[in-house]
Amino acid sequence: MRLFVAVHLTDEIRERLAALQERLRSVHADVSWVRPENLHITIKFLGEVEPKRLDRIRPALTEVARSVAPFSLEVAGMGAFGGRIPRLVWVGAQAGSAQLTELARRVEDGLGRVGFPKEKRDFTAHFTLGRVRSPRNVESLLAALHEEPAEGFGAAPVSQCSLMQSELNPSGSIYTELDRFLFEA
Repeated sequence: MRLFVAVHLTDEIRERLAALQERLRSVHADVSWVRPENLHITIKFLGEVEPKRLDRIRPALTEVARSVAPFSLEVAGMGAFGGRIPRLVWVGAQAGSAQLTELARRVEDGLGRVGFPKEKRDFTAHFTLGRVRSPRNVESLLAALHEEPAEGFGAAPVSQCSLMQSELNPSGSIYTELDRFLFEA
């Protein structure tokens, strides 16, 4: 099973991001766009996991969720990671990003105690809109990102995280929520 821990968006914000994706598609860059229903923030990618390990993952995430208070997340800012030829297009999190970073730290610690290695890179709160496949029209893509209005995409309550399964498919990943962990602090 290919697993990750995620925070999801409201439908309203997802619709706004889908509209942004449509505007960016118009530059015809070679980007594999994330389906709007799959937009999320990955808190931790676990990779391939044997199903029997779920018995240790679920209690660890339950403990983490009990220590986290619900918060509000403002979705704003956009850009591309990877330099002159980016590898992905993202939208960021402003208000609430400190709480997301703290959640990621607690998830790292909790899952570290049950045998999952810690990430080597620092956590950066972002929603991946698309992955750049080649340099075709990348200059136009970067210009379009720069020309987008600076207003945000809205704020959403964050009161839980989810354990997700990802199945790779030629038409795009299929995500299945295996469990939800409600914040209680």
